Amino acid sequence: MNQPLAYVHPGAKIAKNVVIEPFANIENNVVIGEGTWIGSNVTIMEGARIGKNCSIFPGSVIAAVPQDLKFDGEDTTAEIGDNTTIRECVTINRGTTSRMKTKIGSNCLIMAYSHIAHDCFVGDYCIFSNNSTLAGHINIGDHVILAGMTAVHQFCSIGNHAFVAGGSLVRKDVPPFVKAAREPISYVGINSVGLRRRGFDSDKIRQIQNIYRILYQKSYNNTQATVIIEAEMEATPERDEILQFIKDSQRGIMKGYFKN
Repeated sequence: MNQPLAYVHPGAKIAKNVVIEPFANIENNVVIGEGTWIGSNVTIMEGARIGKNCSIFPGSVIAAVPQDLKFDGEDTTAEIGDNTTIRECVTINRGTTSRMKTKIGSNCLIMAYSHIAHDCFVGDYCIFSNNSTLAGHINIGDHVILAGMTAVHQFCSIGNHAFVAGGSLVRKDVPPFVKAAREPISYVGINSVGLRRRGFDSDKIRQIQNIYRILYQKSYNNTQATVIIEAEMEATPERDEILQFIKDSQRGIMKGYFKN
């Protein structure tokens, strides 16, 4: 249902049962899935790919060109999965030639005034609280929570099921399953509450805790700790995920509170 005061470019592909409120602006080369609601004064620019049953609140701008001086008009996209809510005044930029797209997963909640820059990949079931800011080329796993006013440096990664405390400056990679806080950003425990909510049993949580005790609460460097973890800890998907994350880290993982 398109309101007469909204503008929808004839080249936009709008599915059935999409509601577009007055004063929204939908440009060419946009795809919007069934059941999505577009609030008043939303601007959806070329290259947007929006899934089914999303809600995009007033003032948001989706798929604006990257704030990157190297961008030269490449045909890139900003993709949003199904059942994702974008609250007021959120900005999500298109990709560059680096990745050709910015991607937000399904079932996410991106709260008001958050910014997601070019070439960011965000997983499913993520919650970004108000004023969360992602610079370019960032990887965010599934079930990640960023509390209010978190700022993430370009090229950083945050692993699955991580929780980052409000007001944090994330300059290093945050491994999966942990809580991160303090300045500089540091390990402050595992995200046990979140893990229990998502069905992790006590044994899995205990093993994750023991892995991070070796990594963060002993006097080992990262190389020594990973060797010990691989040799002494039972092989499980969670153990292997942590080890792979550390191996793949480009910026280095955050320190523990005994290593600041």
